[in-house]
Amino acid sequence: MLPLASLGERIVILGPSNAGKSTLALALSEKLGLPAVHLDQLQHLPGTDWQTRPEAEFRALHDAAIEEESWVMEGNYSRLMPQRLARATGIILITSSPWLRIGRYLKRTLVNRADRAGHLEGAQDSIKWEMIHWILVKTRNSDAKYADVVRRSGLPAVECQSARALNDLYCVWELQSPVR
Repeated sequence: MLPLASLGERIVILGPSNAGKSTLALALSEKLGLPAVHLDQLQHLPGTDWQTRPEAEFRALHDAAIEEESWVMEGNYSRLMPQRLARATGIILITSSPWLRIGRYLKRTLVNRADRAGHLEGAQDSIKWEMIHWILVKTRNSDAKYADVVRRSGLPAVECQSARALNDLYCVWELQSPVR
């Protein structure tokens, strides 16, 4: 595993929904003193049940965020990935079982903690069948797609292909463990 310092000061975290990207971004932000940017918070309007912003507004927020000097940015949004990777200095890819991700989705939605990593300010989450379908069906082959993006980027990268590998990453890099 690469040393954390080899990823630089603009780190992109990729992976399927509910894989642990937001939590890792906060842990890295705390450890490195870099701002954490959650793309879901830029894509969606605060105080809603995850209503999306107009595309032009989201693009403007995304592009402004990637121009900052340093960040840990989590989220996919493939349509904007080329410009994000052009500014990035390192990548972390997280993958895990879809059943684990469904469990995380249900837990985070039912518990609905305002302090949860990546939580949308003022939002009241609700279980959405579209999201369950997204996790189980739509992102079924995303692991290979994101792994290819990582390899083609040429950036220093770390891949965590299981929950255990992600936990090992927390230990090796001496990151604050997420609340379980």
